[in-house]
Amino acid sequence: MNDTAQKITVEKAQTSKIDQVDFDNLSFGSVFTDHMLVCDYKNGAWETPKIIPYQPITLEPSSKIFHYGQSIFEGMKAYKDAAGDTWLFRPFDNHKRFNISAKRMSIPEIPEEYFIEGLKTLLRLEKDWIPQSEGSSLYIRPFMFASGKGFHASPADEYKFMICLAPSGAYFSGKVKVLIEQTYSRSANGGVGYAKAGGNYAGQFYPTQLAVKKGYNQVIWTDDNTHEYIEEAGAMNIFVRIKDTLITGPTSDRILDGITRKSIIEIAKDEGIPVEVRKITVTEVVDAAKNGSLKEMFGAGTAAVVSPIAAFGYNDTDYDLPELPNSYARRMKERIIDIQYNKAEDIFGWRHKV
Repeated sequence: MNDTAQKITVEKAQTSKIDQVDFDNLSFGSVFTDHMLVCDYKNGAWETPKIIPYQPITLEPSSKIFHYGQSIFEGMKAYKDAAGDTWLFRPFDNHKRFNISAKRMSIPEIPEEYFIEGLKTLLRLEKDWIPQSEGSSLYIRPFMFASGKGFHASPADEYKFMICLAPSGAYFSGKVKVLIEQTYSRSANGGVGYAKAGGNYAGQFYPTQLAVKKGYNQVIWTDDNTHEYIEEAGAMNIFVRIKDTLITGPTSDRILDGITRKSIIEIAKDEGIPVEVRKITVTEVVDAAKNGSLKEMFGAGTAAVVSPIAAFGYNDTDYDLPELPNSYARRMKERIIDIQYNKAEDIFGWRHKV
């Protein structure tokens, strides 16, 4: 145990809620463990993290989070293998991206040892909350927001970093039908699209609701300028398979540098699958659907890992995708899950034992 882990104080809950939880019927992110990590930034420095019972937090009405939206988060999971050991998947990448988001939102960066050692200490305390049924995991939500007070439009002087945990079942079941967006944009050049800022997701809700009313599950986001290029699938990165080539858009100011996205690219290359990281036009995808060369589309993200797309809509026309017995989506998902649950060799060095 390093110095940071030794300094973290732990206040244990008097009673546990775990006996009240039906682990066979877990919805995503709606049940929370007994404890949470809290760390405050005050007087120009981060205080030592502490673990306390899960509870409401108190903020003044003038806290800047309510007025100027300085808020970021990450999405991670903890997995338990057959031997009962706990594992994380690429946690240092999450910390790195968390600080990239913080910097863009003028929030002080959190030290790596606070993020990683704080999380590991919390997970050791909550290890019994990690479900072991297939497809289940302990979802981890690190987040940070402006707790400092004031109505003046400027960065806050105080912040709160927290980690909460939620045992969760499989995120998605079945395939999804998506609508290619032609009016609204998720983000813009020079904006904060590459940061996991709360406002990015709030801005998605309205266009997504419009798509749901039309009979779709989710929106495929296109570029802000011309709406000619496919960029993301809902809150996930998107992959398109034309013939045998797997294509995904490059990261940019508008596109999140997804950890699952990066993992799929590396796995595909390892398996000899042709991969292209380039811009994808809507026209290219529609034409491929018409001539039969479009084999697959799927979203990639922490919660679902891989979410296959069954059909997409564009210009009042729906295009169905074929059912493939050995799809790239299934292969990628199985390969990642086997690494995450310590069922297969990790040649990439992604798995991290708690």
